[in-house]
Amino acid sequence: MRTIIKFAGALLEDEALVRNLARQVVALAHEGREILVVHGGGRLFTATLKRMGIESKFMGGLRVTDRETRDVAVMVFAGLLNKRLAAAITAEGQPAVGISAADAACFTAEPLVHNEVIGGLGYVGYLTGLNNEFIEALWRESLVPVAPCLGLGSDNELYNINADHMAAACAEYLSADQLIYLTDVPGVLDGQRVLSSITCEEVERLVQCHVVSGGMVLKLEAAKRAIEGHVREVRIVGGSEPDGLLRAAHAADSANDGPMAIPGTRVMREPLSTTQAALSAA
Repeated sequence: MRTIIKFAGALLEDEALVRNLARQVVALAHEGREILVVHGGGRLFTATLKRMGIESKFMGGLRVTDRETRDVAVMVFAGLLNKRLAAAITAEGQPAVGISAADAACFTAEPLVHNEVIGGLGYVGYLTGLNNEFIEALWRESLVPVAPCLGLGSDNELYNINADHMAAACAEYLSADQLIYLTDVPGVLDGQRVLSSITCEEVERLVQCHVVSGGMVLKLEAAKRAIEGHVREVRIVGGSEPDGLLRAAHAADSANDGPMAIPGTRVMREPLSTTQAALSAA
């Protein structure tokens, strides 16, 4: 089983929560799963920029990332947060290694096109490939690679990548069985209700009707890409849910688990069958 787990950056700011999630990652690794952890860290990134007196500039709601801003992103993502998470997983009993795009060119990127201008947002990019042999070599050594949301461009520059889209692209390129998004909310919400499942077709409706907004829009777009890239299981789960990661990861393994036992939201290509829908309503 090959599993990609994306940590929301907000989860990494709570030490107790990091330890708890690291324990669950280790439990999955001890089952023999090949795991890649991808993480963001936007909130701490923004706070660090402010503390350093670097003004954040936006175009159409998107952050413009000049060289100075990019360097802070590397410091926060590939430095503090990456090592914090790798250390936590290792401390729980499974060796983890923090890797960034520059390490063996493991994640490659190209600059985003914004307003029909290549690199219109500066050092903001999208994932174009990864070094499968390098990642698989780490797995053969029973290591858990932990990757920040950065890519190495053909110009040998590092680019900041949206972590949700990076996780989906990694899942596609690595032919992953599962992609699990760990978030700071319990799943995809319709008001106060967690949607147990949604289809790719429903994603656009949820966005247009403003049922979802902000970061969840990007997450659902990324989840849709992963499903269309033949990733079998995509789930969006609250990181603070007790054993939520374990239960979401095991959902595909057990036909006996009732839907109520599985936290968060499953993103699917097709609607539930009649039998599955009846179970969900039970």
